[in-house]
Amino acid sequence: MTALGGWENFYVIVGSSAGALIGLQFVVLTLIAERPMLRMAEAGAAFATPNVVHFGFVLLLSAIVSIPWSSITTAAVLWGLVGVCGIVYVALVARRMKVQTIYPPVSEDWLFHVIFPKAAYVMLAVSACAAHAHARPAVFVVGAAALLLLFIGIHNAWDAITYHVFVQRREHPKSEKH
Repeated sequence: MTALGGWENFYVIVGSSAGALIGLQFVVLTLIAERPMLRMAEAGAAFATPNVVHFGFVLLLSAIVSIPWSSITTAAVLWGLVGVCGIVYVALVARRMKVQTIYPPVSEDWLFHVIFPKAAYVMLAVSACAAHAHARPAVFVVGAAALLLLFIGIHNAWDAITYHVFVQRREHPKSEKH
């Protein structure tokens, strides 16, 4: 298939980055879990879990687009499903952000946990619809959406880590045992 030809290296890089970042996210969450806070699972479902989901979708997109399909149609249907599932998931994340009470979200949180991810998933869904008639531009949109989700996940993971290290650790220092 010519529309996906030449994209192998891009998706090897993006997919392996997403896979590595999933693993790193689990390591960091394990370290942070050393000092659990009340209602942390509530905030984790709103702020930490989406990072793993976005990284997982990037990994899935990389696999979908790397498969040597005989036509772009099957790949487009699959990445369109990823887009639709992502849109639904972002709505769930927005709801979780509203109902959790451990941390009041600021505008940057809404941008990186709701608006930007929704834009990426909408890009996937729309590009799937356009793929049959405009294969080459659609594949570029998929690449842009995958990179956007990867960078969103990196931003959000970094934001969560710095919050726990610089805010939570100072507010709740470990009690020393003598």
